[in-house]
Amino acid sequence: MKMLGEWQILMHYALMQTMRSAAYQILSTFIDAVLPPRCVVTGEIVERQGTIAPAAWSQIDFISAPYCACCGLPFEFTVAADALCAACLADRPVYETARAALVYNEKSRPLILGFKHGDQTHVVRAFTPWLTRAGQEMLAQADALIPVPLHRWRLLARRYNQAALMARALGRETGLPVWPMALQRVRPTPSQGHLKPAQRFANVRKAFAAPPDQAEKIQGKRVVLIDDVLTTGATVQECASVLLKAGAARVDVLTLARVVRAERL
Repeated sequence: MKMLGEWQILMHYALMQTMRSAAYQILSTFIDAVLPPRCVVTGEIVERQGTIAPAAWSQIDFISAPYCACCGLPFEFTVAADALCAACLADRPVYETARAALVYNEKSRPLILGFKHGDQTHVVRAFTPWLTRAGQEMLAQADALIPVPLHRWRLLARRYNQAALMARALGRETGLPVWPMALQRVRPTPSQGHLKPAQRFANVRKAFAAPPDQAEKIQGKRVVLIDDVLTTGATVQECASVLLKAGAARVDVLTLARVVRAERL
């Protein structure tokens, strides 16, 4: 009888999940009929939510090789696959590699800021395949995804962590587990937006920690840090240092976009 009861519970759960999925599909179809899905870049009507129109591809600068083998900074000329940029040659980051899907510029800025600050969370559907393509190599050998955390007060004000949303969507796409609690922001920090590079590194120093109850999970694992934009790399450097000290075997970084500056070439 006990076995039968457990089986009935499992069947009931599976039925409820199927019904929810079917209801979601019906609701999505109805919404798309009343409010046709639109391109997240141009606003044109597209086949499904979260996709972009063909014309939009020319309006976004996607990053592809050749780029720095470490930080992923794109080069304007053909180089060897293991070539490093001047910055990484001078002072190599603690993370293994960093990759980004887009160049952060005047074309991509409205899209990213709308996602980050404007509650336009639906665009994560479009970002997921871009991230999957950009991080193909690191994702293939990763054990887990870890989003860069927000401090609890900023999370309360914003209501969502954009890095966590991307990590969860990427986790569903790749099958990798997402560990949102593996890293915590233990002190609030001012916005990095208008700080100089040296100030950015000082601003995030000792701002992150790996909780003791997460140490066993991190030990010996290859993890991928997920964030929205890589600028100087100060935040991901600090996060990677904390994870490596906690016992991670390897830390890679995957961001939606990165700033490209000519002086770093």
